[in-house]
Amino acid sequence: MQIKSKLGSAKLAIDIQYASPAIEATLSTAASSALMKKWLKASINSSGLITLRFVNAAEGKKLNLAFRKKNYATNVLTFPYEQDKYHVVADIIFCLPILQKEAKAQGKSLKAHLAHLVVHGCLHAQGYDHEVDKEAKKMEALEISLLKKLGFTNPYLPTN
Repeated sequence: MQIKSKLGSAKLAIDIQYASPAIEATLSTAASSALMKKWLKASINSSGLITLRFVNAAEGKKLNLAFRKKNYATNVLTFPYEQDKYHVVADIIFCLPILQKEAKAQGKSLKAHLAHLVVHGCLHAQGYDHEVDKEAKKMEALEISLLKKLGFTNPYLPTN
Protein backbone atom coordinates (compact mmCIF):
# COMPACT_ATOMS: atom_id res chain seq x y z
CA MET A 1 0.00 0.00 0.00
CA GLN A 2 1.41 3.38 -0.98
CA ILE A 3 0.80 6.21 1.45
CA LYS A 4 1.66 9.89 1.02
CA SER A 5 4.01 11.15 3.69
CA LYS A 6 4.29 14.65 5.09
CA LEU A 7 6.53 15.57 2.14
CA GLY A 8 3.53 15.50 -0.18
CA SER A 9 4.72 13.65 -3.26
CA ALA A 10 7.05 11.30 -1.36
CA LYS A 11 5.71 7.78 -0.94
CA LEU A 12 5.96 5.72 2.19
CA ALA A 13 5.08 2.05 1.78
CA ILE A 14 4.02 0.24 4.94
CA ASP A 15 3.81 -3.51 5.37
CA ILE A 16 2.41 -5.09 8.53
CA GLN A 17 3.16 -8.75 9.16
CA TYR A 18 1.98 -11.12 11.88
CA ALA A 19 3.86 -14.32 12.71
CA SER A 20 0.55 -16.08 13.41
CA PRO A 21 -3.21 -15.56 13.22
CA ALA A 22 -3.31 -15.57 17.04
CA ILE A 23 -0.90 -12.62 17.20
CA GLU A 24 -2.96 -10.76 14.60
CA ALA A 25 -6.18 -11.43 16.52
CA THR A 26 -4.69 -10.22 19.81
CA LEU A 27 -3.29 -7.05 18.25
CA SER A 28 -6.51 -6.24 16.42
CA THR A 29 -8.23 -5.81 19.77
CA ALA A 30 -5.65 -3.16 20.76
CA ALA A 31 -5.02 -1.33 17.48
CA SER A 32 -6.10 -1.77 13.89
CA SER A 33 -3.55 -1.85 11.10
CA ALA A 34 -4.94 1.51 9.93
CA LEU A 35 -4.25 3.01 13.36
CA MET A 36 -0.71 1.60 13.47
CA LYS A 37 -0.09 3.07 10.00
CA LYS A 38 -1.30 6.45 11.29
CA TRP A 39 1.23 6.28 14.15
CA LEU A 40 3.97 5.30 11.72
CA LYS A 41 3.18 8.09 9.25
CA ALA A 42 3.26 10.62 12.09
CA SER A 43 6.74 9.37 13.05
CA ILE A 44 8.41 9.22 9.64
CA ASN A 45 8.59 12.24 7.38
CA SER A 46 10.32 10.74 4.37
CA SER A 47 9.68 8.25 1.61
CA GLY A 48 10.62 4.61 1.87
CA LEU A 49 9.45 1.21 3.03
CA ILE A 50 8.75 0.25 6.62
CA THR A 51 7.77 -3.25 7.66
CA LEU A 52 6.25 -3.83 11.08
CA ARG A 53 6.43 -7.49 12.09
CA PHE A 54 4.79 -8.90 15.21
CA VAL A 55 6.33 -12.10 16.56
CA ASN A 56 6.12 -14.55 19.46
CA ALA A 57 8.73 -14.90 22.21
CA ALA A 58 10.64 -17.70 20.43
CA GLU A 59 11.17 -15.66 17.25
CA GLY A 60 11.91 -12.52 19.27
CA LYS A 61 14.58 -14.35 21.28
CA LYS A 62 16.10 -15.89 18.13
CA LEU A 63 16.39 -12.50 16.43
CA ASN A 64 17.79 -10.76 19.51
CA LEU A 65 20.41 -13.49 19.90
CA ALA A 66 21.36 -13.49 16.22
CA PHE A 67 21.66 -9.72 15.84
CA ARG A 68 22.43 -8.37 19.31
CA LYS A 69 24.01 -11.43 20.97
CA LYS A 70 21.41 -11.22 23.79
CA ASN A 71 19.72 -14.49 24.69
CA TYR A 72 16.22 -13.19 25.48
CA ALA A 73 13.26 -11.71 23.68
CA THR A 74 13.05 -7.91 23.74
CA ASN A 75 10.16 -5.56 23.09
CA VAL A 76 11.29 -4.01 19.79
CA LEU A 77 14.16 -4.48 17.36
CA THR A 78 14.78 -2.05 14.52
CA PHE A 79 16.75 -2.99 11.44
CA PRO A 80 17.47 0.10 9.35
CA TYR A 81 18.72 -0.77 5.86
CA GLU A 82 18.68 2.68 4.26
CA GLN A 83 18.37 6.04 5.94
CA ASP A 84 18.94 9.60 4.94
CA LYS A 85 16.99 12.81 5.23
CA TYR A 86 14.58 11.87 2.43
CA HIS A 87 14.36 8.07 2.39
CA VAL A 88 14.20 5.24 4.93
CA VAL A 89 13.93 1.48 4.60
CA ALA A 90 13.64 -0.59 7.77
CA ASP A 91 12.09 -3.60 9.45
CA ILE A 92 10.75 -3.08 12.96
CA ILE A 93 10.10 -6.26 14.93
CA PHE A 94 7.79 -6.32 17.96
CA CYS A 95 7.58 -9.23 20.39
CA LEU A 96 3.93 -9.30 21.44
CA PRO A 97 4.33 -11.28 24.70
CA ILE A 98 6.98 -8.80 25.89
CA LEU A 99 4.78 -5.84 24.94
CA GLN A 100 1.87 -7.33 26.87
CA LYS A 101 4.02 -8.05 29.92
CA GLU A 102 5.54 -4.54 29.92
CA ALA A 103 2.19 -2.81 29.43
CA LYS A 104 0.73 -4.69 32.38
CA ALA A 105 3.78 -4.01 34.60
CA GLN A 106 3.67 -0.30 33.70
CA GLY A 107 -0.08 0.01 34.23
CA LYS A 108 -0.65 1.01 30.59
CA SER A 109 -2.96 -0.25 27.93
CA LEU A 110 -1.43 -2.41 25.22
CA LYS A 111 -2.56 0.25 22.74
CA ALA A 112 -0.63 3.04 24.50
CA HIS A 113 2.49 0.91 24.91
CA LEU A 114 2.33 -0.23 21.29
CA ALA A 115 1.95 3.36 20.06
CA HIS A 116 5.04 4.33 22.05
CA LEU A 117 7.09 1.47 20.66
CA VAL A 118 5.96 2.10 17.06
CA VAL A 119 7.13 5.70 17.43
CA HIS A 120 10.32 4.52 19.18
CA GLY A 121 11.11 2.00 16.44
CA CYS A 122 10.43 4.55 13.70
CA LEU A 123 12.85 7.00 15.30
CA HIS A 124 15.53 4.28 15.44
CA ALA A 125 14.86 3.60 11.74
CA GLN A 126 15.69 7.26 11.07
CA GLY A 127 18.97 7.17 12.98
CA TYR A 128 17.92 8.29 16.44
CA ASP A 129 19.49 6.45 19.35
CA HIS A 130 19.53 6.46 23.15
CA GLU A 131 22.94 4.99 23.97
CA VAL A 132 24.37 8.36 25.02
CA ASP A 133 22.51 10.54 27.55
CA LYS A 134 22.32 13.60 25.27
CA GLU A 135 20.92 11.53 22.40
CA ALA A 136 18.51 9.74 24.75
CA LYS A 137 17.06 13.05 25.95
CA LYS A 138 16.59 14.22 22.35
CA MET A 139 14.93 10.97 21.33
CA GLU A 140 12.67 10.87 24.40
CA ALA A 141 11.57 14.48 23.85
CA LEU A 142 10.66 13.68 20.26
CA GLU A 143 8.76 10.54 21.36
CA ILE A 144 6.82 12.55 23.95
CA SER A 145 5.97 15.24 21.38
CA LEU A 146 4.85 12.78 18.70
CA LEU A 147 2.79 10.73 21.15
CA LYS A 148 1.10 13.87 22.48
CA LYS A 149 0.06 14.77 18.92
CA LEU A 150 -1.36 11.26 18.60
CA GLY A 151 -3.36 11.64 21.83
CA PHE A 152 -1.14 9.69 24.23
CA THR A 153 0.42 10.78 27.50
CA ASN A 154 4.14 10.92 28.24
CA PRO A 155 5.25 7.27 28.32
CA TYR A 156 8.11 8.07 30.70
CA LEU A 157 5.89 9.34 33.52
CA PRO A 158 5.03 6.78 36.19
CA THR A 159 1.44 5.56 35.97
CA ASN A 160 1.10 4.06 39.42
